[in-house]
Amino acid sequence: MIVRFKLNGELMEENVAEDERALDFLRRIGMKSVKEGCGEGECGACTIIVNGKNVVSCLMLAAELDGTEVLTTEGLSKKGSLDPIQEAFADIGAVQCGFCTPGMEMSAKALLIKNSNPSVEEIKKGLEGNLCRCTGYFKIIDAVKKAAGKS
Repeated sequence: MIVRFKLNGELMEENVAEDERALDFLRRIGMKSVKEGCGEGECGACTIIVNGKNVVSCLMLAAELDGTEVLTTEGLSKKGSLDPIQEAFADIGAVQCGFCTPGMEMSAKALLIKNSNPSVEEIKKGLEGNLCRCTGYFKIIDAVKKAAGKS
């Protein structure tokens, strides 16, 4: 089956198997930021943005990408400049082992697309479903606040 969609601003037309997960498909075409953690939609490591909403790609079929606009971490930076979320994560030190970082950044980006000035509680809610075993979340929340222009 052929899917046509926009990936990180670029029109794509690719063959996918009917039972292929979006996670596996995106990794197959080079989106290595999309990571498999739990494979059950619980950890958020595979989070992508589809039509402005954060989605765990391990629970989505690749065929469901047809006609959508998809953003992965690879698409955040523009012309060699980091996205404000990426800059804030680096500046604040919200990155440790790095495994959860792409998913966290995508959930933060989806939140800021909907709400450019979130409260701490809204940030916590926006990051629900993304697990991190290294940072303790405080620096991640601070990074999202900074990216939103609050720091």
